[in-house]
Amino acid sequence: MITVSICEDETYFMSELRKLLNEYCSLREIQTSILTFSNGEELLASNRVSDIILMDIKLPGDNGMKTVQRLRDIGNHSQVIFVTSFQQYVFRAFDVDAVHYILKPISAGKLFPAMDKAIKRISLNSGKTFLITNGTAASRIPLGDIIYCEALNHQITIHTLAERFQFFGTLDSVQEKLDDRFFRCHRSYIANMEHVTDKQPGIAVMAGGGRVLIARRKQSEFTRKLLEICRKGLV
Repeated sequence: MITVSICEDETYFMSELRKLLNEYCSLREIQTSILTFSNGEELLASNRVSDIILMDIKLPGDNGMKTVQRLRDIGNHSQVIFVTSFQQYVFRAFDVDAVHYILKPISAGKLFPAMDKAIKRISLNSGKTFLITNGTAASRIPLGDIIYCEALNHQITIHTLAERFQFFGTLDSVQEKLDDRFFRCHRSYIANMEHVTDKQPGIAVMAGGGRVLIARRKQSEFTRKLLEICRKGLV
């Protein structure tokens, strides 16, 4: 079973989203628990961790973008689909690692592919992890949570939205344990291309604000991979 939260202050759109979600889950044969909230404060106060959040942007109190940022700040990695009437926030959605950005009016043709992508992400995140051992301690990190990997003075730092993990090793050995969503863009950096929010000359800006270097000879391939991700993502 998956849990889906709808954060929407307009009764009509709340009803439409619930109806479409029920149709989607019936079609895909997925058991789902649906929670509803009329604003971000209600969602945060509930302390419920949802697998997927359908989030409006214009809400009473904090807007949906700020609410999702607050969730990310406390380590919540729910898959977020923005459902809004405002197109101008689409690029900011990358900053909070949203799955998709849907413009109202809502329809099955818009929602179902976004839900498919969110379900796929959940499956990937739950199935693949990176194990770090450090002495007697061990940490297992879902690959989808990794923003980028950094090497400095024989020490590896794994950056996630919630925290950083450090251990001694080589970036080559780390790369062997990652999948094809990751790209070795520099001798000192591996980027999760699903978490790239902006590309500047020689630098990629990652979700959470981190920056990774892009080697000159890797510029073209990096751009190509980023475009592939964008075509599959928030369009």
